[in-house]
Amino acid sequence: MPNKYSSLKKRQSGVVLPISMIMLLLLTLISVTGSQVAGLEEKMAGNSRDSNLAFQAAEAALRGGETFLTQATLPAFTATGTNGLYSEAGTPPQQSDDWSSFNTVTYSDASLGHTASAPLYVIQQLKAIGSGSLDAGNYNENELYRITARGVGGTSDAVVVLQSVFKR
Repeated sequence: MPNKYSSLKKRQSGVVLPISMIMLLLLTLISVTGSQVAGLEEKMAGNSRDSNLAFQAAEAALRGGETFLTQATLPAFTATGTNGLYSEAGTPPQQSDDWSSFNTVTYSDASLGHTASAPLYVIQQLKAIGSGSLDAGNYNENELYRITARGVGGTSDAVVVLQSVFKR
């Protein structure tokens, strides 16, 4: 007597193997894509950290330059930028310039130890402007200074240049 399952055996075509191989391929693609996305996000976080470090270093150097200007007497400002102090006739470094070829001041702070190099700054003396009331006879000049600071992040690729104008 024939078994009722013998007819089913003959009709099976083995679809489980191809379906499981397709599922394995899909899982592999998902895991490879996931690891690529995670790597990209890690690079983005590192670049953001470098940029933030560069900004903090430039900000610290900018504040260092402002603190320098609060002295009772200031040294002479020259066109060549002796000790990073440029007169209004001088040409201090700009953002795209190679700062190593200019006279700059190196700002050192122990909290900036994670940067690739110490931040730099220059101070340029600007034209004095008058202020106060002419009618009341209270006319005096204000000295203006432009401070330009350059900070580097954890790598030398992350560079931030900040400027401020300081009235003394």
